[in-house]
Amino acid sequence: MHMKSFSSDSFLWAALAYFAAMIGIGMFFAKKSSNMADYLLGGRKLGAWVTSLSAEASDMSAWLLMGLPGFAYLAGGAALWIVGGLIVGTYCNWKFVAGRLRAYTEIAGDSITIPDFLQKRFCSPSNSIKLIAAVFIFFFFVIYVSSGFVAGGKLFSLILPITYKQAVLMSASVMIFYTLLGGFAAVCWTDAIQGIMMFFAVLAVPILAIHCFGGVAPTAKLLSETGSNFLNPMFKETSNRFGIIEIISMLAWGLGYFGQPHILVRFMAIKSNDELPLARGIAMHWLTWTLLAATAVGILGSVWQGIRLTGSDVENVFIVMAGNMCPSILTSLILIGVLATIMSTTSSQLLVAASSFAGDIYGIAVRKNASSRELLFVSRMAVLAVSVLAIILAFSPNALILNVVSYAWAGFGACLGPALLFALFFRRTTEKGILYGILAGGICVVVWKKFTFFNLYEIVPAFILSSLVILVVSLLDRAPAEDVLQKFDLAKRKSQT
Repeated sequence: MHMKSFSSDSFLWAALAYFAAMIGIGMFFAKKSSNMADYLLGGRKLGAWVTSLSAEASDMSAWLLMGLPGFAYLAGGAALWIVGGLIVGTYCNWKFVAGRLRAYTEIAGDSITIPDFLQKRFCSPSNSIKLIAAVFIFFFFVIYVSSGFVAGGKLFSLILPITYKQAVLMSASVMIFYTLLGGFAAVCWTDAIQGIMMFFAVLAVPILAIHCFGGVAPTAKLLSETGSNFLNPMFKETSNRFGIIEIISMLAWGLGYFGQPHILVRFMAIKSNDELPLARGIAMHWLTWTLLAATAVGILGSVWQGIRLTGSDVENVFIVMAGNMCPSILTSLILIGVLATIMSTTSSQLLVAASSFAGDIYGIAVRKNASSRELLFVSRMAVLAVSVLAIILAFSPNALILNVVSYAWAGFGACLGPALLFALFFRRTTEKGILYGILAGGICVVVWKKFTFFNLYEIVPAFILSSLVILVVSLLDRAPAEDVLQKFDLAKRKSQT
C-alpha cells in the first residue's frame, strides 16, 4: 500500500508532540488522584462538554476510522444499518440511562464501578454479583484492549520503518503511561481533546476526496458506475440481497451501549443531572456526523484509483486515502486523529478493567479490608497486567478489528446491559435475577460466538436470554426488602428533577 504524497518524518514529529501533550496531562492529574474515587471517577466533577466528548471518543475506538470504513469499503450502503443501530442505541443510553444511573449510583453507597453498583443496589452482604461481573469485564476488556493495540500496530507499521510488533509496543507504552499516572480525570480530558481531533479528521477525508473527484456530481457519477446495488443498503456485493438475520445483526450493535462500562462510567462522573441535556446534544451531533463520514470514507475509497485492498488490509482504507490525497503536514494531522481514536478508547478500557480487578476482584477475593491507597496501587498494577495480556494477543495482526470489537461489544452488552436496565427500571428485580442474568448473557455470547448459529450476531440471543432469565428469576424469587424499594423510588425521583 503506497502513500505517494506522504512523508513519515512529519508524522513522527507530530506524533511525538501529541504523545508529549497526552503524557503531560497524565502527569498533571497524577497529583490530583490520591484515592480510588478520584482515580476512577474524577470526584464526580465532569462538565457536559468533557463528559460527552470523552464518552463518545472512548466509545468509538479504532473501529471508527479503521473498522467501519473497512466494512463500508466492502459492503457499501449496507454499513448504514450498523450506523442506524448505533445512533438509536446512543440516544436511548443518554436519554434514559444516564440520568437514572448518575442518581442511583450516588444513592447506592456512592458506587464507583458498575459491578459495585449492581451489588449495592440490593444492599446485599454478598459479593457474588460484583465478582462475577468483574470477571466478565476483565475477560472481555483484555480482548477489547488488544484491538486497540492491533490498530496502533497497523498504523505505525504502515507509516514508519518499524516492524508491526515494535509498532504495537510503541503505541501501547504511551497509553499505559498516562493511564497509570492520571487515572480517570486524565483519561477524560485526553479523550475530550482526542474527540475533537477525531471529529475533524474523519470529516476532512471524505470532503477532500469529493474535492479530488471534482465535486459532488462527478463523485455521484463515479459511484453509480460501481454497480447499481453498491449504495443500496438492502444489497451486498452488488448482487445478493441482505436477509432479515443479517439486518437484525447489524442493527443490534445499538443494544451493546447499555452494557459498556467505559461509557457508562462517564454518566456516573458528570457533575449533576442538569448537565445531561447539553451533554446528550453534543454527543448525538458528534456521533451522527462521525459515523456518516467514516462510512463515506469506505465507500469513496472503493472507487479511489490505485487503491485495491483485500483481507485485513481493507481496514487501512482511511490511512491510505489520507496519504494519497493530502500534503504531508495535513496527512500527519489527520493520521494523528486516527491515533487519537485508538488511544482514547484503549485508555478508558484499561482504566475500567483495572478498577474492576482492584475493587471487585482483589478487594473481595484477596484483601477484603484493603485501604483506598492499596486499591489505588493495585489498580495501577492491573493496568499493566491487562496491557501485557492484550499486547500478547495483539502480536497477531491478522484478525479484523471489526470482528474483535464486535465480540467484546457483544460480551459487555449481553452481560451487563440487561442487568443494568432491569436494576435501573424494574422495581421487582432481585439480586438472584441479576446474578443469573449476567451468567446467562456471558455464557451465551461465548457459546454462540464459537458455533455462530444461523449467522446471527451473538449479542441478539444473549441479550434476550439474559433479559428473560432476570425477569423470570426475579418474579419467582422473594420480593426485594423495603429499604431496597425505597432507594429505587428515591433514585427515580432524583433522576426526574
